[in-house]
Amino acid sequence: MLLTALALAGLDWRRRHEFGPTPGVLIALEGHGREEFAPGIDLSRTVGWFTSVFPVRLDPGPIDLDDALAGGPAAGRALKRVKEQLRALPDHGLGFGVLHYLNREFQEHPRPQISFNYLGRFGTGESTGDWRAVPGHGVLKGGFDDGMPVAPYSLEVNAFTQDTPAGPQLGVTWAYPSALFDEDAVRDLAGGWFAALAALVAHTVSEKSGGHTPSDLTLTTLSQDEIDEFESEWDQ
Repeated sequence: MLLTALALAGLDWRRRHEFGPTPGVLIALEGHGREEFAPGIDLSRTVGWFTSVFPVRLDPGPIDLDDALAGGPAAGRALKRVKEQLRALPDHGLGFGVLHYLNREFQEHPRPQISFNYLGRFGTGESTGDWRAVPGHGVLKGGFDDGMPVAPYSLEVNAFTQDTPAGPQLGVTWAYPSALFDEDAVRDLAGGWFAALAALVAHTVSEKSGGHTPSDLTLTTLSQDEIDEFESEWDQ
């Protein structure tokens, strides 16, 4: 959901600023890296993150962008397409670091200018437990270290969920070098991202929302169009 909204917002931002069409949005996706990718791997006696970073092109496909941002059927198609792109990543991108440094062809490809990391769900405020994150500090603060000579990305997006007395809340930090962007430009993109999220949420309550995608099926191989056709006939 978060990444589909980011793709839609990025495409809409480029369109409104007349940058021209592009095949999706290229991002650097950051993960915890704790993948049990082979038999016998036991991570229960380890602490911390084995952070992995790998490029992903989020391509919602040839959809009606206005319809998607209005919560129409195009929003569901974009969500399913991005879902399949993420599920197609081998080992959740764990092997990209090795390929990048051992294969020069990988080094010649365009590098993402945007990084995204979903940090997870944190108990804060009145939540119980001996350990809990403090809002506005540590990983919930975001931003670049002032001691870094060069920002690793033009824009760094960190999202997280906080459990508060009023219920779970989504928090996002947007970090960027002021030499590249001003606050208004980043606020514009951020506003588009939240608008895209609202559109996806609105789509979920429509009669045409939901459905399976090819990676959900293990006993047969069907395209998304074939699945949609079967589900449409079944609903009738």
